[in-house]
Amino acid sequence: MSDILRIGLIGAGQNTRTMHIPGFQAIDGVEVVVVANRSRESSQRVADKFGIPRIADSWQMVVADPEVDAICIGTWPYLHAEITCAALSKGKHVLTEARMARNLTEAEEMLAASRKYSDLVAQVVPSPMTLPLDQTIREKITSGHLGDIREICVTHTTSGNADASTPMTWRQDFELSGYNTMALGIFYEAVLRWMQADVKVECANAAIHTPQRLRSDGSMGEVKIPESLTVLGRYEQGARLIMHLSGVERGPSREEIRIHGSERSLRISIFTAEMWETDASGVETPVVIDEALKQAWRVEADFVDSIREDAPVRLTDFETGVRTMRFTDDVWHAWSGK
Repeated sequence: MSDILRIGLIGAGQNTRTMHIPGFQAIDGVEVVVVANRSRESSQRVADKFGIPRIADSWQMVVADPEVDAICIGTWPYLHAEITCAALSKGKHVLTEARMARNLTEAEEMLAASRKYSDLVAQVVPSPMTLPLDQTIREKITSGHLGDIREICVTHTTSGNADASTPMTWRQDFELSGYNTMALGIFYEAVLRWMQADVKVECANAAIHTPQRLRSDGSMGEVKIPESLTVLGRYEQGARLIMHLSGVERGPSREEIRIHGSERSLRISIFTAEMWETDASGVETPVVIDEALKQAWRVEADFVDSIREDAPVRLTDFETGVRTMRFTDDVWHAWSGK
């Protein structure tokens, strides 16, 4: 590998354009050298906007390119496993967008490939919403400040699927997304960071209110991924996990997590990255978060550090990604009976 770390992009969606490309280009000694998007025209637009010197006609060309040291995968989940395994086999480090894969089987294939090529860095883009809060929440749980954890309640609602005339997005396309359902895995990953324990899914109930939606090509597509979902799980130590996600709730969206312990409850606003706690008095007070504990977005920098300095991947390693996909799979089987 040359002194310059050369990044090849496969897929250039919103997160790649707004976060990954600027993130890589801000690091000394890192260059984004080639991009392959869904069409040559869209690849060229991205290349022109960000000063990327080359475009490729296929993801296979990027993976095989001897002038590329690491791959950033920004496609929809349906290609994550195939590209990851191919890239690792060609000696490329891999940063893949979340969700890790379409299902647990694909995620386990990715994990197996990362272990086979253990000298290479394999990282999943982390769930970002709670990064400034994660260390504080984890400390409140592990220190016993909240007492014994009894319940964790996750609520995430939008009106994105409320209108039956709204066209199908990739998030509703089973071929592209697989078992990933709305923001289920993204929120579960955050909770997993805090609890450091897996959940047994006891039951799940889901609904698809609009069974067909218009595709971008003008055809009608079958909607197989739920538009409303409620999950009940239980930790080995007895705490319950309750998750409610909906795309059919009109009005202001809700993004809130509540953690209820035997001594205190914690209310977390995802929108504002703020927290409040309530003790036996019933009075809710703001939680002051130590600036030193706030984690910023450093996905690209962490990826590069892992390559250059052999630093361990923390956010997020493939093992954690598989744990998240196992939960996603378990929820799917629980509501669908399949």
